[in-house]
Amino acid sequence: MFGPGREYNFTRPNEKGEYEIAEGISAAVFRTVLDYYKTGIINCPDGISIPDLRDTCDYLCINFDFNTIRCQDLSALLHELSNDGAHKQFDHYLEELILPIMVGCAKKGERECHIVVLTDEDSVDWDEDHPPPMGEEYSQILYSSKLYRFFKYIENRDVAKTVLKERGLKNIRIGIEGYPTCKEKIKRRPGGRSEVIYNYVQRPFIQMSWEKEEGKSRHVDFQCVRSKSLTNLVAAGEDVLEDQEVLMYHPPQVDELDRLNAPLSQMASNDFQD
Repeated sequence: MFGPGREYNFTRPNEKGEYEIAEGISAAVFRTVLDYYKTGIINCPDGISIPDLRDTCDYLCINFDFNTIRCQDLSALLHELSNDGAHKQFDHYLEELILPIMVGCAKKGERECHIVVLTDEDSVDWDEDHPPPMGEEYSQILYSSKLYRFFKYIENRDVAKTVLKERGLKNIRIGIEGYPTCKEKIKRRPGGRSEVIYNYVQRPFIQMSWEKEEGKSRHVDFQCVRSKSLTNLVAAGEDVLEDQEVLMYHPPQVDELDRLNAPLSQMASNDFQD
């Protein structure tokens, strides 16, 4: 930090030869931290913000824990300690429980993952003929009562989002949603149609993405116009003129995937110029 021979030292003396450090830290907080170098304990007086004190300790590489900090506001102190604990705990859950599911999705070619966290006692029993009409079959299920309790607190969900962002993931959503576990009853609708009523439980979910070309995946090339191949010109007759007018004033909006899936006879000739 102060070594003149260090390549990356970020402190420089002023015109008086003095080093200015801890820019942005208030004098009251810095004065409080100085007690640490005398006694090894920081006695935080009333009026000092615990988050500010935490940032100062991080800057000066002082351990912020119960053995170091003494303050009257136990709620603020425990909140900071809980954030530290939640960060470490979620790191463990991510490596041991969540990452294997994400890897499984990646091996199938997926680039996003939606995980529902159920308790160890939950069971899922869907009717094969009448599954829930919500696309829940694409969700991954993780049975873990510990992770379920972890996500019960909104502060822990915020910490988890921070960890996932630090690990390079995108489009992160963590919350609580209803998830169908088993059918309660079957209703008969007019016409003999059956409708299955499911029991829903409120459970945490995690959704994240690792897609690199997210914008391009949803891009539509409006210049791509699918041409028509008329094999029977006599039978087509007047329809040719009509189709030309439609293409002139209302060009179809064709996705690149449609072009790839179209028969060769329906693809424009300029697609093959390359």
